[in-house]
Amino acid sequence: MGYASLSGRATTSSRNPRAHAICDRCGFRYNHVALRWQFDWAGASLINKRMLVCNPCYDTPQNQLRAIILPADPMPVMNPRTEPFASDETNSVVVSAGAPKDSVTGIPIYPTVGVVTESGQTVTTQPLGPPTGFDENAVMSLYQQKAYRVNLNPTSIIADGTNTVTVNCASVHNLSDNDQIAVQGLSNKLATGFYSVTIRSATSFTYQTNNAITAGNLLQGTTLMVTALVGLPYDYNQIPETGPLT
Repeated sequence: MGYASLSGRATTSSRNPRAHAICDRCGFRYNHVALRWQFDWAGASLINKRMLVCNPCYDTPQNQLRAIILPADPMPVMNPRTEPFASDETNSVVVSAGAPKDSVTGIPIYPTVGVVTESGQTVTTQPLGPPTGFDENAVMSLYQQKAYRVNLNPTSIIADGTNTVTVNCASVHNLSDNDQIAVQGLSNKLATGFYSVTIRSATSFTYQTNNAITAGNLLQGTTLMVTALVGLPYDYNQIPETGPLT
């Protein structure tokens, strides 16, 4: 009995002797066969941490350490029926009533007619207003090895009383027509937001706001104007004229 009292959590048997061992984690004595190796994730496979531990001390491998393995791309669908975006966005329809016929073939030539609303506006008018979810502070910094969020460091941002704002830079801005900018911190918030630009010279460009801006220099010490890249509506090459971002 005196020897058995030193067995801790191990069992001792003269008929079936089994070695004792100390758990590497808690330090209690167990039968060696009751201990097991501690494994954990490392990349895409489990590795042996070389620790023999008892059952209460065993840690389930942490899945956050496991590499994410992307499955293979699915097989393409035969005869797909995708959304006809080009047709959905059109402002015209083809009419057959009274269509003239080709003088040689006799085949009707169906004319295209523009579709407008009762107020005379085209069906897909240019959207106005702040783009949902845009934030000047969340401009991506790199896309296909081209850097964005490059500070343009304007020397003046001039409003002429219309919706045209002229920007002058101290150095070459490296922009082209329809490139995009994000601007904040102007003296008139109606001129802040995301805009496509029109180039005037190597150091000057303009952008169009939704509302007329009171004439004056909008530049302040808090102004930040950077290059940007944001998504565009279907078949647009410019950011639609928008209101200020709040």
